[in-house]
Amino acid sequence: MNETTRVEWREWGREAFDEASAEDVPVLLSLTATWCDHCHEMDAETYAEPRIAANINDSFVPVRVDVDRYPRVRDRYNMGGFPSTVFLAPNGKVLTGAGYLGPDGMRQVLDSVRTMWQTKGNGAARVPRPLREDNPPAGELTAEIEQGMLGHLTDTYDETAGGWGQSPKFPLPDALEFALKRDREMALRSYDAVGANLFDEYEGGFYRFATEHDWSGLQREKLLDSNAALVRAFANAYLLTGKDEYRDPAEDTIEYLTATLWNGDAEAFANSQAPGEADAYSLDATDRAAAEEPPVDEGVFAGPNALAIEGLLTYYAYTDDERARRYAERALETIRTDLLTDGVVAHTLENAENDDDGDPAPLLTNQARVLGALTTAASTIDLAVLEDATTVADATIDQLHDEDSFLDGPARGVGLCDQPLRPLDANVAFADGLLELAVLTGEDRYLEVARETLEAFAGASDRFGVQIARYATAVSRLLEGPLVIRVGDDPGSDLHRAALRLADHEKVVVPDAEALEAGTARAELGERVSDLAETPAELSEQVQRLLE
Repeated sequence: MNETTRVEWREWGREAFDEASAEDVPVLLSLTATWCDHCHEMDAETYAEPRIAANINDSFVPVRVDVDRYPRVRDRYNMGGFPSTVFLAPNGKVLTGAGYLGPDGMRQVLDSVRTMWQTKGNGAARVPRPLREDNPPAGELTAEIEQGMLGHLTDTYDETAGGWGQSPKFPLPDALEFALKRDREMALRSYDAVGANLFDEYEGGFYRFATEHDWSGLQREKLLDSNAALVRAFANAYLLTGKDEYRDPAEDTIEYLTATLWNGDAEAFANSQAPGEADAYSLDATDRAAAEEPPVDEGVFAGPNALAIEGLLTYYAYTDDERARRYAERALETIRTDLLTDGVVAHTLENAENDDDGDPAPLLTNQARVLGALTTAASTIDLAVLEDATTVADATIDQLHDEDSFLDGPARGVGLCDQPLRPLDANVAFADGLLELAVLTGEDRYLEVARETLEAFAGASDRFGVQIARYATAVSRLLEGPLVIRVGDDPGSDLHRAALRLADHEKVVVPDAEALEAGTARAELGERVSDLAETPAELSEQVQRLLE
């Protein structure tokens, strides 16, 4: 990312801020991503301009941060997209910021910030609102939360183009899955729009988003985390419909993940693929095959890999696809062996986001996603991984729990990283994982923490956007209890496979269940318990009776 610039970039850390303090100059923080075309463009057109680079090098301490490798920095300084160009006081507070800046815009901002610093100094700096307003409003969990989210989805649904909102248009896998159980017609029309517009029929995989409401203006980077979430979402649509038009994109995306994004040296999935040349996408299949492959960021990150494991195992559960299982097992082994220590998940194999002493720092998003991968693995292929799941849950509760919710990571570090931040999406994902862990282990303490976490944000639930649909899903599962299928057999039996394929993607399947004889299964919903079933047909019948 730095090769085309003339800027003398420093790494994020204490030394850069000490230098800024000693020289009494601001920090210029550049947030970039390897997959971001506009970031490369800004390097080539703005930071490579000799006079601009000299101005920056003489009057600022320039710091370059990869947002995938340092998510806590990203989440505190993001200006609404990448690149983000942020000017900081030496104490880490924000002077001003912008997104992409061309040469003319950068010259103006550099002059403005220099004047601001000379006249006001630290007095011009501020802490961003999300960090100032740290404590979310708590509230009661009620059925109105689920209904409110459904109403919000209905109000923002695009009747013409499918999906939700106007522009830009993102695939929103959590919203797709929420709607799938509550308004199937709206959900499937949105699935169809995502598949028709964001899916790459030639290479497989989904593009990141479209800039326009009609799904035009494709941004063709492909990220592991969004593709993994869409594998799960499309697999769940296939479960409920039995239609290949939802199975095929999931299968082709698994082919993309296991071919293009598989890092064989690390035995895990690489993080992303850049868009490549724009005109390559207009070529026919033969010419596109001859075109240069867009570059892949081979970095291995715990959170996106955990999502991939969950997506692949979900697809395997419905299809018996051995490739999906095999690659999920390999990536899971890498996480358990190389990234997991005493319940703390290292962010990456590259040691980014480690503490000053070199030990991995627990980040809530990673902890939540790995917990989700482990509970999915326990439900589908190997109950033994529950030991790791409980260790991850306990370490997260011990190290990140603060009052009734969870911090994004340890409140320490330079800049604003010592300021507490409670990300809603990661709190919801962790609470949802705790709910499943409680079902799988019978440990009610996890259910209580999940409830407290969701209650901690309930006072603002009427203002949550559709991108936080999983909050309503988690609240619904907690209040009503998810459909639970307990099977007396080990994973892989006909009865276990039938349980996995019951048409409710929010269910929890417990293999090798205690107090059940081999060859039997039963269903539970809240306080209601079905009769025992001994065949897949009997199990399906018992579930239908329970749901009536």
